Amino acid sequence: MYIAMNRFKVATGNEGDFETVWRNRDSSLADVPGFVEFRLLRGKASEEEGYTLYSSHTVWTSEADFQNWTKSENFRAAHRNAGDRKAMYKGPPVFEGFNVVEGV
Repeated sequence: MYIAMNRFKVATGNEGDFETVWRNRDSSLADVPGFVEFRLLRGKASEEEGYTLYSSHTVWTSEADFQNWTKSENFRAAHRNAGDRKAMYKGPPVFEGFNVVEGV
């Protein structure tokens, strides 16, 4: 198993718009070989820094399946308009990928 996560610092006041973008995007993940599960996670708000932390969390059968998706037309289509929404973020997303340690 492989878990791919992107952390987003969403500028205070943009949380609803950010969640709407994720609800309405056509990711086609269910059709991608090796895809297991997707979750959008909402973390704590940092009032002093002016953002709410979010994480997109996908589970894949293998890291290779995830990498294949990132090279696909489905991936390009799902991220096509990402640059149009820079104002809702406090900096770029931060990617983290993890291979699951089996048996633990």
